Amino acid sequence: MTYDGLGRVVMVIPTYNEALNIEWIVGRLRAAQPGVDVMIVDDNSPDGTGDLADKLALDDAQVSVVHRTAKDGLGAAYLHGFQVALDAGYDVIGEMDADGSHQPEQLHRLLDRLVTADLVIGSRWIPGGSVVNWPMSRELLSRGGNLYVRLLLGVRIKDATAGFRVFRRSTLEAISIDTVESAGYIFQTDMAWRTLQAGLRVAEVPIEFIERERGDSKMSGAVASESLKMVTRWGLRERWNRLRARTVRR
Repeated sequence: MTYDGLGRVVMVIPTYNEALNIEWIVGRLRAAQPGVDVMIVDDNSPDGTGDLADKLALDDAQVSVVHRTAKDGLGAAYLHGFQVALDAGYDVIGEMDADGSHQPEQLHRLLDRLVTADLVIGSRWIPGGSVVNWPMSRELLSRGGNLYVRLLLGVRIKDATAGFRVFRRSTLEAISIDTVESAGYIFQTDMAWRTLQAGLRVAEVPIEFIERERGDSKMSGAVASESLKMVTRWGLRERWNRLRARTVRR
């Protein structure tokens, strides 16, 4: 099915041990956006998430499942799903978490904005955006990380680490997703930065982010630390390239 003015749309939902949430979140998404398809990408969850996903797909032709044999990072799961979606001919490919932190009822905000953008991010840190049930330490970590991204990479995106977003097909084709190597949570920043470097339009719309109530979070201090290290490397490399370019011109 299609979404007004955008063509065929699919939301990619990566899962690992989300048996408590997958039926609930897919049901909400299908109710909120009946014209949007759902693709579940399961990383061989030992808790039976993949089996539950298969049952959803059997009952609903607009739900599909991609089974992966290894758990090698959020970015790798998304890239796999994106390629499957591109091969299937989708015009818009989105991403969201399976744990309910991204509310399907707010997806229309992103899709409506995509009419005049190439990538739309559901942002927690622009006016109108918010988080629910986060401790102050987690909020400071996220805000600080995004500030660091803006300073190091020279971008204006307020929430480059957000995982609720929609891409045009042409965007994913322009940034050559087969060359993306970031596998963990830094994947989100990587994709946004690549979109900007390609000269494409990135927009943000406010969302209310709700911390998961069921299941375990995959975020950790080690994950955040590794993400900051990668941003630092990218930022220093970008500055070196600009300095070298200016030197050559002179």
